[in-house]
Amino acid sequence: MGFRVSEIAAALDATAYGDTGLSVERAAEPADAGADDLALAMSPKYASGLSRGNARVALLWDGADWESYGLAAAITVRRPRFAMSGLTALMDTGPAIASGIHPTAVIDETAEIGQGAAIGPLVVIEAGVRIGPGARIASHSSIARDACIGSNALLHSGVRVGRQVRIGDRFIAQPGAVIGSDGFSFVTPEKSRAESIGETLGDIEGAGDAQRWSRIHTLGSVLIGDDVEIGATTCIDAGTIRSTRIGNRTKIDNQVHIAHNCEIGNDCLIAGQVGMAGSARIGNNVVLAGKVGITDNTFVGDGVIAGGATMIMSNAPAGRILLGYPAVKMESHIAIYKVLRRLPRLAAKIAELQKAVPKPDPGD
Repeated sequence: MGFRVSEIAAALDATAYGDTGLSVERAAEPADAGADDLALAMSPKYASGLSRGNARVALLWDGADWESYGLAAAITVRRPRFAMSGLTALMDTGPAIASGIHPTAVIDETAEIGQGAAIGPLVVIEAGVRIGPGARIASHSSIARDACIGSNALLHSGVRVGRQVRIGDRFIAQPGAVIGSDGFSFVTPEKSRAESIGETLGDIEGAGDAQRWSRIHTLGSVLIGDDVEIGATTCIDAGTIRSTRIGNRTKIDNQVHIAHNCEIGNDCLIAGQVGMAGSARIGNNVVLAGKVGITDNTFVGDGVIAGGATMIMSNAPAGRILLGYPAVKMESHIAIYKVLRRLPRLAAKIAELQKAVPKPDPGD
């Protein structure tokens, strides 16, 4: 299947030059591109690769002199990285899931499957489930009772959707994602040492009396808005009583853990290995880089950006840029880090000064 230059330009709202009737089959880096490839040279620093490849067509930056590279056709874009979104959407065929219901799928008779949905091999769909029109569910996925998945959703292989989970339209879940697992919530008959430490800030001694942990069962579920994406092996726990919530258009990377009762707003971007403890609340347009941690019952305001491995242990006001453990303003963390790097030299200078100071006479 090919893509004409004119078709690509229209999809990207971009400008095409030269022989716009030419077709390409795939995208490639400039030096690796063949005659049937679209070379991606969207910055002058990548243009040198065109001479090492054999591309006839390239995607170039705005204002590029495309003819000087010996191309038969070219497309220029104003914002290259954004153009990648449209280009990859055009060329991505997605997983191969045959239309209809595979004969090995196990579907309860009370489940409702929308028109045009595709259900792959060995999928299990329990009682009361509703699947929207055009949804695609790949092999070995399971959807528990009374769950609801919106239209044009895509569940890759091995996705698990728990009971009563509600998911909006155009949802995407990567392989192995788990949505609606039980929350990690346990309690002791008397106040535990862990609870006491939280109140006393660690001022507690002794091992304490042995106590057994009792499960607080999970009665809530998960509510997910429209256009949400969940990464591979990410786990989203159901709420204890109220549902865990994820807002519209939020994107969540691989190996993220979202604990019970968490609430995440709209248009958030959450990178790999982020961990949110129970009842954390995240505003809209929040960006969390890899390995960010958020303690329980903490609120993160709209527009907050947290750099990699930041540990948010107290409420963060809207618009704050955070870094470090514990989280502080990014400029404060940079200043602290600069001082930290100087500590070995400072310690050495102090040691020299100590040697220079005469020791007091014991007889004085």
